[in-house]
Amino acid sequence: MKYDKEWYDSLVKPKFQPPAWVFAPVWTVLYISMFIAAVLVLAAKFHWINIFAYLLFTAQLTVNLLWTPAFFGEHNLRKAFLLSSLLSLLVFLTMLFFYHISKFAGILFLPYFLWCLFATVLNFEILELNEW
Repeated sequence: MKYDKEWYDSLVKPKFQPPAWVFAPVWTVLYISMFIAAVLVLAAKFHWINIFAYLLFTAQLTVNLLWTPAFFGEHNLRKAFLLSSLLSLLVFLTMLFFYHISKFAGILFLPYFLWCLFATVLNFEILELNEW
């Protein structure tokens, strides 16, 4: 997917928008935390609830991966906001299931959940400033 810097730069962004350089290190740490949490859950003693945790993890990761093409590829701010909202919900549910299986895995998901909430608010503000 081609990144359209001109389009992105033309968007009005909220005052609380972090500088661009923040996103790569934050997402790197979050993906590492997600990976460790997933490994902890995979290594835990199997129980029926693990199936739901695996499904939720896969669903949230899929929605996470769909956001970038919606926002940067399609320039669809509404779709990106809806995906971001769904992602926050799925991450919250994954965090709860992971916590039930491995407390540490659930705790590792907390920063990801908080970042997703922040990203959803940011996405909403960008939508509001540019389309509504």
